[in-house]
Amino acid sequence: MLLKYKTVYKVTISGEEIGYVSNKYKFEKLVNEQIINKNEENVAYVDIFEMPKYQLVLANNSEETNEEEIFNKINAEAITTYRLYEIAVEGSTAVYVNSIEEAEETVASIKNDYKAKTDEIDISVKEIYTQDINGINETIQVASTVETAEVELLDAVNNQEKIKSATLDGVYFGVKPVSGTITSRFGANESIRDHTHKGMDIAAPYGTKIVAAADGEVTYSGWMGGYGNLIIISHENGIQTYYGHCSKLIAKVGAEVKAGDEIAKVGSTGFSTGNHLHFEIRKNGSQINPQKYLYK
Repeated sequence: MLLKYKTVYKVTISGEEIGYVSNKYKFEKLVNEQIINKNEENVAYVDIFEMPKYQLVLANNSEETNEEEIFNKINAEAITTYRLYEIAVEGSTAVYVNSIEEAEETVASIKNDYKAKTDEIDISVKEIYTQDINGINETIQVASTVETAEVELLDAVNNQEKIKSATLDGVYFGVKPVSGTITSRFGANESIRDHTHKGMDIAAPYGTKIVAAADGEVTYSGWMGGYGNLIIISHENGIQTYYGHCSKLIAKVGAEVKAGDEIAKVGSTGFSTGNHLHFEIRKNGSQINPQKYLYK
């Protein structure tokens, strides 16, 4: 009579019967090695919120076990948390690496090789945990070596250095207001005026688009003496930009503009000898050389 039966382990999860395994201990070892303690890069830990329960039962010899199906079900419901190390330049993620050793080596190496570039730039390392490793890989590829991490990090450092060199008291001049030829620089002595030039002139064809050099609010849009048609944009911390001799004014007083937004057209209105943009940067009313921040 007993020859018609065999002993197997019935497996249930959350009270639901999901099948049979022939050897409980062998199956538990498989789950532990390949799911809970799987040896994959960046795995911090694996959560299985409801572990299987096993019950030794007698089953017909014809009853088949389904270890693979049960294993796949457990694996599908397991939640894997990954550990990575984020290297950020000025608070903006530049690259992820796999270990704290790689992170520290990368930062030390780039600070040693590019000290002049990193003296005033903050580079930080943070341990992060995520369950979306694919999402990270899709946006910023995890660096495969310290060398590739250095390349990506240096790109970020160079970008931050560029931003810092184009920033005045928190105002980032990220866009040239017009494309053209510089015909007069700040501080130039020229016969057409009885004082040094307090801005810079960029020659461009009549009607060429003029854009805001930085984010701000339009606080003047109209005629102003020798400037002709003039736009003034007020930025943070007492910083203003002037756009003079325009043929057409587009932005209105009170408009909030972003760097790159069109505000006017190139012309030759006011005291002007040809089509160009007269561009100024002022801090608390005093003109500053624009070429410290733009058209370098």
